[in-house]
Amino acid sequence: MDYQGQAIGIFELDSLGACFVALDAASKAASVQIQGVERNRLGAGACVKMRGSVSDVKAAMEAALRVAEPLAKVTHHTVIASPAEGTERSIAMTINK
Repeated sequence: MDYQGQAIGIFELDSLGACFVALDAASKAASVQIQGVERNRLGAGACVKMRGSVSDVKAAMEAALRVAEPLAKVTHHTVIASPAEGTERSIAMTINK
C-alpha cells in the first residue's frame, strides 16, 4: 500500500498483547490503517505503525495510549506529520522484519 503523504504514528509497548488491545482502540477511534506490528527481538513487546491524516493519527494515538497505559509500559510514542522520503524508505525497510 502507498502511504506517501500520510502521517505516521508509532508506539512501542513492552507487551505484545497490550499492543493488539491498543491498536484495536486506535483503529476504532479514527480512520487509520495499521502499517505494521513488529515484535521486539529482545523482549515481549512490539512496535505498531499506523498511517492516516495528521488529525486521525493523533486521535488514534491518544486512544491507543489511554488503553495501553494500565496494561503495559509505553516505551515510546510519536507522530510524524509528514515523513521525509528517506524516512519513508527506512520505515518500509522495517516492515515484516
